[in-house]
Amino acid sequence: MTAMKRWLLMLALAAAATTHAAEAPNVAADPALEARVNALSAELRCLVCQNQTIADSHADLAVDLKNQVRDQLKAGRSERQVIDYMTQRYGDFVLYRPPFKATTLLLWLGPALLLLVGGLLFWRSLKNSQSAAPAAAVADADARRAEQLLAADDTPR
Repeated sequence: MTAMKRWLLMLALAAAATTHAAEAPNVAADPALEARVNALSAELRCLVCQNQTIADSHADLAVDLKNQVRDQLKAGRSERQVIDYMTQRYGDFVLYRPPFKATTLLLWLGPALLLLVGGLLFWRSLKNSQSAAPAAAVADADARRAEQLLAADDTPR
């Protein structure tokens, strides 16, 4: 099988997997437990979608994670214990709002650093364009003077 065919097969399988995803059933008989499940699911990121919580995602993995959360809360674990379990298993990436610590420093400070670097580059380009303007004026004056000298040379003798 060629690489292109393998790639197309993987793409088709991925599309099929996300197409048949279902929403997590509302299986908790206790409405308070279901409210806890939904609140905790809003704090955990879908590992497939990456821009949605498992409460918002309809991917199979998100449904499984939400069911796992429900089962752990039914078993009597606290929200903190469930979050600790998920981060131990999937890392800080599973948290929709990762903690501020050394390993996530770039994640938290990255946008500010990019904004700062972009501002500095913009300021530098403005400064360079302003300093180039007088040089262009001098060049224009020199060009006019050269034209006058050449015009004086062209007069018949």
